Order: sequence, then structure tokens, then C-alpha cells
Amino acid sequence: MVPTNAVHPDLRRIHRVLPTNPVSARTVPLLRAATKLVALRAVKGVETIAVSAHATVRVHRPPASTASVDDTAGAALLWIHGGGYVIGSAVQDDLICARFASELGITVAAVDYRLAPENPFPAPLDDCLAALSWLAAQPTVNADAIAVGGASAGGGLAAALIARAHDIGDIRPAFGLLVYPMLDDRTTSPETSAVRNHRLWSGRSNVYGWSSYLGDTDPVSAVPARRADLTGLPPTWIGVGDHDLFHDEDLVYAQRLRDAGVACETNVVPGAFHGFDALAPRAAVSREFFAAQCAALRAAFP
Repeated sequence: MVPTNAVHPDLRRIHRVLPTNPVSARTVPLLRAATKLVALRAVKGVETIAVSAHATVRVHRPPASTASVDDTAGAALLWIHGGGYVIGSAVQDDLICARFASELGITVAAVDYRLAPENPFPAPLDDCLAALSWLAAQPTVNADAIAVGGASAGGGLAAALIARAHDIGDIRPAFGLLVYPMLDDRTTSPETSAVRNHRLWSGRSNVYGWSSYLGDTDPVSAVPARRADLTGLPPTWIGVGDHDLFHDEDLVYAQRLRDAGVACETNVVPGAFHGFDALAPRAAVSREFFAAQCAALRAAFP
């Protein structure tokens, strides 16, 4: 169990009421239905564009007053939503994508990809690649100044997409922004998944999410943390709370990037659980976390 007094002071109140194992085969239909309600709060004026037969992007453009006019002109961010590979949609991240666009003066494209288990690997990753290819081809975007980012499973897909793009060689993302990314299917097993009391994403949820995404695929070909050679990947920022199930795997991946010669900055938030910034966006700790992401993106496009 996680003692309440170990939780970050800004997060203690909400921590008390959060579930520990909300995502399972039984709850996914309900959670998907709830996700559709989020569309009712969508940011106005966001254009939705089809990038393939299966994927769309929601395009957030910066206000004219903040649009970049210097050497960062043409910079863009491809954002990938979370949801354990089994739930979620691009519209759920409208607010943070709009904040990135406004704060940084860049174009942000949030991809809606197919979900598992109906569409296991490589379908979600193929959709993200289609979105990246579309973004790089836009006349207002500098293909050499594209960051790829995402949260949770979206962070895992971002890491996988960066690696795939590197292998293909046509598009080379300039930066990776991985927010408490879901990187390693080996983090927990059904036998050990109840040992710690994580909020929002538990070991049991992790087993379900990964098994849904991988299906019959060899994990070595699909899981970012199983990639043997990380050489040549772009500079990366990884942020995670120390009460997050993904804390250890994220720091291991960060160190492996550094060992491979890749610049990697980590931001570990004491007492923070999975998804804390999305649930308490106005808390000071969440605002600081977002500011750190913006600072990392600014530094990526000097």
C-alpha cells in the first residue's frame, strides 16, 4: 500500500478517491462509452483530418499572436493519447494540445489510432506512422523539426514510432516527449500485480493492456523496452511520478538511452501517481510538470 502521507501534498485529496484497478476486460466497454462524453467538451475550432483509411488527426494551430516567427518556425508536435492501448481518443487531450500550441507557437496534431484488442499491434503503430507522415508533408511544417510525444500508452507508442521512423529513415523525429510512458510488458505479472497499490493503472491493468495490444505478436518486435539497440534515436525527455507503476521501467529506459549515446532528461515527481496531471491540472505540481515539458520542447527547437 502507498501511505497517504507519502503522496504529494497537492494530490492527497484526489488520491483518496481514485481506483486502483479501473481498466479490465469488464470495464473497457463502459470506459469507452464514457470517453465519448468527453467529445462534448472538445475545444472549438479544431480541425479533424483523415490521414489514412483508419486514422485521423485533430490539428491544433497556435493563435496568430503566438505563432512562431523565428528559427522555430515550422516546428510541430505529433501527440499520441493514452489509455492502455485499449481506451481513449485524441479529443481527450484537446486541452493539453491547445496549451502546447498556444504556449509554444507550434502546430500540434493529435492522432486517433485504432484500439486493441480489436486492433492489436501493428495497427495502432501503423496509424501513428500515417499521422507522422501526414504531418511531415504539411507545407507549414518543417519535417526536421517534429517532436513526437504522448502520455502513458501514448508515450509507449511515441517511443515505438520514433524507433520505427529511425529504422525506415524517411522521417527522423527531432525529439521525444514521453510522459509516464508505458514501455515494458515485463514490468509485472498476474502473480505479482497486486503487490503495490498504484492508482489509475495497476499491475493487473498492465497485464490486460499489454496482452490486448500484443495479441500473438512476438513482444521483441513491438515493445519499446525490448529494443536491443537504441543508438541514433533523438534526444528524449521522460517524466514520471515515483508512485507510478511505470516509474522503474521509465528510468531504466532513460538510462539505456544515455548508455547508447542519446541525450535523455528525466523529471521524476515525488509522490505523484499515474495520470496525476490530467486529473489535477490546476495543482501547482501539475503546472510545474507541464512547464517542464514546454521547456524541453523549446530547447529542442532553439
